[in-house]
Amino acid sequence: MSTLKSFLICISIALFSFTPSERKFPALTLKTLDGRAYDMNKSFSKNKLTVISFWATWCSPCKKELDAMKSLYKNWKESGIEVVAVTIDDIQQLNKVKPMVEQKKWDYTVLSDVNRESLKKLGFQSVPQTFVVDAGGNIVYSHSGYTPGDEHSLDKKLKSML
Repeated sequence: MSTLKSFLICISIALFSFTPSERKFPALTLKTLDGRAYDMNKSFSKNKLTVISFWATWCSPCKKELDAMKSLYKNWKESGIEVVAVTIDDIQQLNKVKPMVEQKKWDYTVLSDVNRESLKKLGFQSVPQTFVVDAGGNIVYSHSGYTPGDEHSLDKKLKSML
């Protein structure tokens, strides 16, 4: 048997025997814009699904994504889906967050992670980064970046998970 054929057989066995496991959302306690502690894991059990969008005030695609989600949010909320927008702005930029949220009329829960603990624990490098977490705290979907129309793909994905 050739080396290539053996290699392909091993790869095929590995691929077909792989069972994906759900990844738990890590324990994170972040801050509200008022400075109160917010335990992410406790909030998951209150919703069928939670969309967590990591963003920053200096990130244009992030703001476009959150603006685009705004039109879908009312229906999501009625279906038991919550949106949590987590800013990774540093302490110097944090004073820009609340006025921006108010100006854009985002009704989402907005949290702050000035130490970027979430990036370290979740293993992503850039924003926007979106996760969908079920009531058990399992990450059931993730997406990085934003292109106009991504919100509709997310909407279809969410509906298929309900």
